[in-house]
Amino acid sequence: MINVLDKTDTEIKTDVLSELKYDPSLKVTEIGVLVTDGIVTLTGYTTSFNEKLAAVHAVKRVAGVVAIADDIELHIPDANHRTDGEIAAAAAHQIAWSTTIPKGTVEITIRNGWVILEGEVEWWYQKNAAEVAVRHLAGVCGVSNSIRVQSTNKIPAVGMDIEAAFNRHALLDAKQIRIEVAGNKVMLHGTVPTLTQREEAERVAWAAQGVCAVDNHLAIEWFKTGD
Repeated sequence: MINVLDKTDTEIKTDVLSELKYDPSLKVTEIGVLVTDGIVTLTGYTTSFNEKLAAVHAVKRVAGVVAIADDIELHIPDANHRTDGEIAAAAAHQIAWSTTIPKGTVEITIRNGWVILEGEVEWWYQKNAAEVAVRHLAGVCGVSNSIRVQSTNKIPAVGMDIEAAFNRHALLDAKQIRIEVAGNKVMLHGTVPTLTQREEAERVAWAAQGVCAVDNHLAIEWFKTGD
């Protein structure tokens, strides 16, 4: 049977610190952790936007975490500072050289080191690829991905396709997830054990042909198999 297992905030904090320490891309001594009712607040600083994201993703892997408040500050070393023009040029090259992103579909704007992506693509993975291509660049302080996913395909069986994908997935329990489809929009309801699995369920839903929007209402409920 499935039993809900509670973790104390102290146990969650210990696990979060261990996961941050385990990740070789992070300097755990520069990141602070506070936990209240399963909500993790990250403080301190990192030296790059990519490292800041890595810290958040590490916390999402920890069982018992229900939400994350990212209060990490970004302290970019002088050697990595870039002008908006330099970041724009580098970002444009990254997007242009990508074999995943259709040419001419993404517009790039830089404001004080913040990258704003706009435009229109047919698939979510193309939108995601654009963000991944620029977020590691030196001088980047953050990324706003406003690229629209627009598809002319309306597949009546899209819900069945997503459900089948959930059933195939090694990390997701399809019985805990309910799928609603309205036109090109997919809504996910139910529970998953971790924030990472919540994101993975959303990624799987986005992968279905014809999907232009995903509303992820999955709640975090940590459970384990018991006797």
